[in-house]
Amino acid sequence: MADSPFAAAQLLHRRLGQLVAAPVLGADHDPLATVTAAREVKEDAEALLVAAVQQARAAGHTWQQVGDVLGITRQAAFQRFGKPIDPRTGEAMNTTPLPQATELAPAIIDDLANARWADVSARFDETMRDRLTDAGLAEGWVHIVGSAGAYEGHGVTDAVRAGDFTTTNTPLRFEAGDYVARITFRDDQSIAGLFLLTAETAATM
Repeated sequence: MADSPFAAAQLLHRRLGQLVAAPVLGADHDPLATVTAAREVKEDAEALLVAAVQQARAAGHTWQQVGDVLGITRQAAFQRFGKPIDPRTGEAMNTTPLPQATELAPAIIDDLANARWADVSARFDETMRDRLTDAGLAEGWVHIVGSAGAYEGHGVTDAVRAGDFTTTNTPLRFEAGDYVARITFRDDQSIAGLFLLTAETAATM
């Protein structure tokens, strides 16, 4: 990753030039090479954004100001670009989400949609097992179906890490309403929290 916005911008400019020129270099150009180049451009653009945010923070701009420019909340901006310090150790905290989280969440949603309550609860950590029974899990899903109709599918899952936990948000589509499945995982992949929120509520939490 580039150390400064200038260096990151130079790298992005060079990569874009390669991407634009590639199809012109030969009739037998492999389209997959263009896909690879486009992926690299996306990564370089992200590196530029990270470097720019770090520069803005170093210049004294607040997370609120950064979030306003990006169209997200100040907390979302901090979660994406911040470097929180663990008060227990004084060291930088791990901000990388659990790698499997974006695959685990849709699998859990599929279990809910197919009434496999025991398969979901089998993933609960000890605290969740004490607080939510299979019957309670079923009741929550049935309540949403009663309010918004049949489940139709889900969108792309995103994941963020805060402290020792990774939280995923997955948009859910029902016949007459939109919800969000918010699932929190421990690093051992057990479920430490599971909420089914209206889209409006999820946007404010």
